[in-house]
Amino acid sequence: MAASDELLHKADPSALLTLDGVISSLNAAMATALGRSAQQCRGRDFGDLWPASQRMSAESLVAHAARTKTVAMRVLEFPGRGGASVACLIEARPVKDPAGDEQLVWVHALDARNDLASLLIPFRMATAAADLGLWMYSPQGQQLEWLGGAPALAALLPDPTTPLSSVISAVHPDDREAFQQLLRPPPTQSPWVRLRYLTQHEDWHRLTVQTRRIQLGYAGPERIFGMVRDDTKQEKHRVKAQAALTAERQRAKDIAEFSSALITAATEQELQQVVLTRLAATFGASGALLALVDDGRLRVSTDAGIGMWEVDVLHGMPLDHPSPLPEAIRTGKSYFIRDREDYIRRWPHGAEFPHLGRLGSDYAVSIMPLIEPGNQPLGGWLVTYGSGYRPSLDERTLVGTLADLAGQALRRIRLQQARVELATALQQTMLPRLPEHLAGLEVAARYQPSRDGLDIGGDWYDAFVMPDGTVALEIGDVQGHDVDAAAFMGQVRLSMRAIADQDRDPGTLLTRTNELLVTMDPPRFASCTMLHIDPLSGQVTGASAGHVPLLCARTDGSHSIHELPGGPVLGVVPGMDYAEETFTLDEDSVLVMVTDGVVEGPGVTLEAGLERAGTLAGAALHDGLDAEATADRVLEAAVAVDHTDDVAVLVIRRGG
Repeated sequence: MAASDELLHKADPSALLTLDGVISSLNAAMATALGRSAQQCRGRDFGDLWPASQRMSAESLVAHAARTKTVAMRVLEFPGRGGASVACLIEARPVKDPAGDEQLVWVHALDARNDLASLLIPFRMATAAADLGLWMYSPQGQQLEWLGGAPALAALLPDPTTPLSSVISAVHPDDREAFQQLLRPPPTQSPWVRLRYLTQHEDWHRLTVQTRRIQLGYAGPERIFGMVRDDTKQEKHRVKAQAALTAERQRAKDIAEFSSALITAATEQELQQVVLTRLAATFGASGALLALVDDGRLRVSTDAGIGMWEVDVLHGMPLDHPSPLPEAIRTGKSYFIRDREDYIRRWPHGAEFPHLGRLGSDYAVSIMPLIEPGNQPLGGWLVTYGSGYRPSLDERTLVGTLADLAGQALRRIRLQQARVELATALQQTMLPRLPEHLAGLEVAARYQPSRDGLDIGGDWYDAFVMPDGTVALEIGDVQGHDVDAAAFMGQVRLSMRAIADQDRDPGTLLTRTNELLVTMDPPRFASCTMLHIDPLSGQVTGASAGHVPLLCARTDGSHSIHELPGGPVLGVVPGMDYAEETFTLDEDSVLVMVTDGVVEGPGVTLEAGLERAGTLAGAALHDGLDAEATADRVLEAAVAVDHTDDVAVLVIRRGG
C-alpha cells in the first residue's frame, strides 16, 4: 500500500493537498463531508469547497502548515447531513509523498471524543465577541450546560449544569411552549424567539434566543446549542420612549383642547373654569391661580394646588402694589421666578407674596399677564412648580401664547361682544408676528377674511426660527370660514408649534399633526404646506398635506409652479406618512405660499390662478420690489379670481 493510501485509509475525513491548497487525493469520508463526489473534489482548491463562513479558516489552516512546515489544528464546521453542522478538529500536517518525492499537506479530522470541550472553544469565543451567552442542551440528559459568553449573562444560569425542569420553571408561563419548541431539534437553526426569564434575584429579563443543531466530531454526539441575547435594557428604553411619545401626544392634544376651550369661552365663569382646570395639568405644574382686575384691584381664584389662605393675601390687592403678580399685570411683562433667593433679590419688599417666602429653594413660579394691546390691564395667571421642576423657555413661551389668547377672550367677554367678534380677534392673535431681522431672508404675509358670510375664517400662516437656525414657515387652510373654522385653525397651529419643538422635519411634523387630529375626530379637515429654510445655504425642505402648490419667482420675471410631495389633508386619514423634498432657493429668488382663495374662484381654475399669481410675483421681483410689496402684488390675484374664500399669502425672499 502506498504511503498516500495509508494516510487516506481512515474512517475519518482525510485528504492530501498540494502546498498551494489544491486537492490531490481524498477518501470517501472527506468527499462526503464536503458534499461532493471524490471526482468533483480532485483538482479543486480545498478552501473553495467549504461553506463561506468556514472558507477563510480552512485556507489559513492549510497555508500555515505549508508555509511553516509545522502541524496546525483548527475546529471547522462541515455542512453535515440532515441539517446539523459537524464540528471537527482538523489537523494539517506537512508530509512527503514517497512516490513522487513531492511535498504535500495531509488534512484529516482528529478523534476528539475524549475531549469534546475543545470543539466548543470557537463557539464560546464567537458568542463572547458578539456579547451573547451560549448554552448546550443534551436531550438524553435533560439538562442545560452553560458554556459562557458575555459575562453579564452569567446570572441567567448561575450553575454550570442546570436541570431542564429548573430552567423551564424560570421561564414565564406564557412563554414556556415557545421555549420547549426551541429544544426540539431544528432543521438547521431556529428563528430568534423572545422569552421572559426570572433570574435567581427575582428580576424578569427579556431574552432573545436562537438554537442550532451541531454534531460534535465526525462520528460524535449531537447537541442543541442556544445563543442568548439579553434585551432587558433595550426593552426598558423602548417602553420608556413609547411612554414619552404617548405623553407628548397627550400634551399636544391637551394644548389644542385648552386653546379651543379659551376660544369658545363665552363668559368669565367659563374662562375661569378653563384656566383653573387645565392650566396646571397641561404644563406639569403644582398649582394655578387666576387674577382678574376689577376697579384697580385683584379678584383672585385658584385651583386645588394653591391654598385659599394664600389666595386671601392676594385677593383685593391694589394693582400698584410692589409685588410680582400686580406688577406683571400692570406692566404687561411676564416673570419667571426661579427660586426663593431669586424672588427676594428682585422684590425685597414684596413679603405679602406668600409662596416664595415660606417654601424651599426648589420652588419656582411663572407669571403671565392677560393682555390685549392698547387696552387697560385685564388680569394675569400664576403657575407654581415644585420638586425642582423647571419649565423650558419654549414651554414658558407657549404658556404666554395661551395667556395672550385668554386675554383676548376676556376682553371680548367683558365688552359683551358677539361670539363671532371674539373669534375674529382670536384669529388675528393666532396669525403671528413674523420674525424680524432674519439673516439672508425677507418674509412678508397678508391675510384677508372671506368676502361672504362671517368675517372670520380658517386660513393661517406661521413663521418661526428653529433652534438650529433654520426658519420654519407654514401656511394652511381649514375647511369653512366661520367660528368653528377659526377655533379649529387655532388648534392646528398651536399643535404644530408644540410638535415642532420635538420634530423639525416637515414630513414628520405633518405626520404627527395628522395623527393628533385624527384621534380628536374633528368635524373639519385642514390643508397645509410646511417648509424649513436654511438662510445661509438656501436649502429648502418641504412637505404638503393636500395644499396648493408653491410658486417660485426669479429676478428675470420668470416663475415656476413647484408641487411638493406629501399626502392628503390633515385630520381625515389615519396612519399616513407625509413625504418631503429638499431643493435650493437661489439668491434673489422668491417663494410664494398661498391658500386656494388667492388662486381659485368661481370662474377661474386652479392652474390659471397659479399662473396669474406667479406672473405677478415674477413681475414684482423683476421691478425690484421687496417681500412686502411682492405680497401686495400677489394679493391682487385674489381680486382677479373674484374670491369668496379666505385668503392668505406668505412671501419668502432670499437676499443676494
